[in-house]
Amino acid sequence: MLTFVGLGLYDERSVTVAGRDAIRDADRAFAEFYTSRLVGADVTDLEAHHDTAIEVRDRAGVEQDPEPILAAAEDGDAVFLTAGDTMISTTHVDLRLRAEERGVDTRVIHAPTAESAASSLTGLQNYRFGKATTLPFEWAHGADGVPSSVTETIESNRERGLHTLCYLDIKVDHPRIDGDEYMTASHAAGLLAEHWDPDALGVVVARAGAPDATVRADTLAALADEDFGDPLHLLVIPGDLHHVEADALAGLAGAPDDLLE
Repeated sequence: MLTFVGLGLYDERSVTVAGRDAIRDADRAFAEFYTSRLVGADVTDLEAHHDTAIEVRDRAGVEQDPEPILAAAEDGDAVFLTAGDTMISTTHVDLRLRAEERGVDTRVIHAPTAESAASSLTGLQNYRFGKATTLPFEWAHGADGVPSSVTETIESNRERGLHTLCYLDIKVDHPRIDGDEYMTASHAAGLLAEHWDPDALGVVVARAGAPDATVRADTLAALADEDFGDPLHLLVIPGDLHHVEADALAGLAGAPDDLLE
């Protein structure tokens, strides 16, 4: 059996009870933290909380060399752990399909995601979100500014009155940087303010799932000048606002009244 377990959004306690039990019962545990990570816990915290050894795999170790994971699942019960919900990344779908092709049973234990948290924390209705996009670091996509795919996604959603969730770039163990790098919401807002629309309404969600989660709404130009603290950050570009959504952004995110009219 290969069980995919989402760890939730913040620390070692964010996992569901079902996920905790699967980790406890597994013969071996694997994890990846290149697509996202837990803000409030590291691998040592997870190992201590779950009383198990966890083997962390890098991207190549999941996508190109999954054999240790698959072999462990053939020989016994293995769990594969990720922050958030474990099936948001298509990489993990590929791993599950590889296991099924080898006759290994699989199951998925879900957990909260950044997308669900963004809706819950901002008060923006989840069914009014359109296609999501990822805003990369300038040096990561080989061009200046913002890729046209990002602004086209935002514009397409806005034409239909829908909100856009912008995931912000994460670089883990990248050869061009020393350590890990996480794009901040202020940096993202600055990019969109410069290369798209400085006066557009943006909503920052910082550290979703943490006790000090922060939500702030203002123009992109104004958000670019603010400090939202430690990662992880998200940026939402709202479309048309229902009156309840407008009230939520005013009351929960401090949105200026003139931006909500």
